Amino acid sequence: MTDTRCRGFGNDLSGGKLSRRELLFRAALAGGAATVAAGVLAACGGGSATPTTVPPSGAKPAASPTIMALPTAEIASSPAASASPAAAGGGAKQGGTMTWVAHQELSGLGPADTGPSDQWDIITQIHNALVEMDENFVFQPVLAESFETAKDGLSYTFHLRKGVKFQDGADFTSADVKYTFDYYRDPKNASVIANNFQNVDSVEAPDPSTVVVKMTAPNAAFIARGATTFIVQSKYHAQVGEKKYRTAPIGTGAFKLKEWVAADHTTVEAFDQHFRGRPHLDSIVEQVVPEPSVRAIALETGKADSSVWVLLAADDLKLMGETDKFTSFRTVSVAVNHFPINNERPYFADKQVRQALLHAIDRQKVIDTVFQGAAVIADCNIAPNLKAWYNPNVPKYDYNPDKAKAMLDTAGWRAGSDGIRAKDGQKFSFTCFVFTGDQARKPEAEVVQQELKAVGIDMKIQEAPVTNVNDQLLAGKIDAALFNWTYGGSGGDPDASTTLRSDGGSNFSHYKNPQMDQLLDQGLKEVDPQKRKQIYDQVQQIVAEDVPFLYMMYWNWFNHFTKRIEGLPKTALSGGQLYAKAYQWSIAR
Repeated sequence: MTDTRCRGFGNDLSGGKLSRRELLFRAALAGGAATVAAGVLAACGGGSATPTTVPPSGAKPAASPTIMALPTAEIASSPAASASPAAAGGGAKQGGTMTWVAHQELSGLGPADTGPSDQWDIITQIHNALVEMDENFVFQPVLAESFETAKDGLSYTFHLRKGVKFQDGADFTSADVKYTFDYYRDPKNASVIANNFQNVDSVEAPDPSTVVVKMTAPNAAFIARGATTFIVQSKYHAQVGEKKYRTAPIGTGAFKLKEWVAADHTTVEAFDQHFRGRPHLDSIVEQVVPEPSVRAIALETGKADSSVWVLLAADDLKLMGETDKFTSFRTVSVAVNHFPINNERPYFADKQVRQALLHAIDRQKVIDTVFQGAAVIADCNIAPNLKAWYNPNVPKYDYNPDKAKAMLDTAGWRAGSDGIRAKDGQKFSFTCFVFTGDQARKPEAEVVQQELKAVGIDMKIQEAPVTNVNDQLLAGKIDAALFNWTYGGSGGDPDASTTLRSDGGSNFSHYKNPQMDQLLDQGLKEVDPQKRKQIYDQVQQIVAEDVPFLYMMYWNWFNHFTKRIEGLPKTALSGGQLYAKAYQWSIAR
């Protein structure tokens, strides 16, 4: 499981001077009634590897945009790797089916289901948003041709693209945007993405091609979060309801849903009336293959064209070197690999105990043995390669089992005759859930199981389907799990309201800290980058002190494509985001 907004991130952990291609313009959320036209939100710099675009004649660029430093990506050297998106046009072959393999079932296909990557990869084929982030962390207007931000940050005006059709033939208008925003931000609907609309006061549709969003206070993450929400066909959604819509969505995307079998496969087929033109591919099939070794075999034998989720580290590194067979992208994820732990359980309620757990785990050993070194230790909730927001000056937890034992003793958890600690008659014994068939993270859990046992803690491991684990965690019915998710960093923005706020829709650990809630609210209202940085420095400091979940590492992220796939971008800072470009791809003649 990984947040849709947490796909791979540039691979540069060494620090030092940044090149020009490592800078990304972000929307000027407080920079004076700026018009952001199509293509203005582009990466700056001059190299041919950096995509650049020019605004339409007469359009005004964003005034004083915030510049965010981003790391570089690594891409395997191969002829296909240097192909530009334009290669998919003109003489590109029409037709054919591209096959992807995913690691978990697809439980839903609506805008609120975009958390898990495997789901997002299909949802982004079916839907579009006003603004979408591309594979180089460039925010591109899509259903909006342009938008304006008020000087005080209290309103956004979106000018919509005309002539766009939904997959049922209905016209796309401002009414669909208003409906979508109003539905998912309404507390009565209890959507997990409601926090993306924090501080939104009203959504107005003064005419069919204009949307005005008014705020009660600024929300510095609104473009990265709220404006990137996928738009639904409003009349259809209102008729069938959210539950039904998640199984039979209708969007404006380049592909429409043909067949959905949650635990087996999902097929989407070309939408002939897509506003950017019919895609070259006839269809895309995403097959659910939990075992990474089986996904690797599917790629090697040509039965699959890409795996939307990483393989075992050894297989990913092997395929990375097979440049004659694959075009491969290697980035670094901003999703933290972690154990969400139920802070309401007696054994996890004390932060001294949670700190002791981190001291008890040799995280570097896990990286070196289980992941072949293809990861970096996590110090808190923000990845170190997100340089604009990362705070290196937080408490660190080295591997120190003796210190862990002493801290557990101090907290009142004493070892019994069987070696397992207990307090007030409660044994320190809990169950950690891993996803069924997860060959990558189950070995990780097994290493941690042994290390916790060495300090007197009994961690049982149980497999279960991802949907069950997710639902049970959020309901507070299970102790712990192991997966990847973003706690700030998706879309390059540090906001972590959905995961760290007490009422966050994805607060898997049931973490509650009023000071954290206050800081997260302040972080959204503050539009000055330097002042925002100070707020999120404090957020990371508190996470590192409280240890609300056991943060392990940030994975290297690998995306491989067989050579028959043409039209891939030259570069990618976010490997997972590549799949939003599938409408440009074609199959070699």
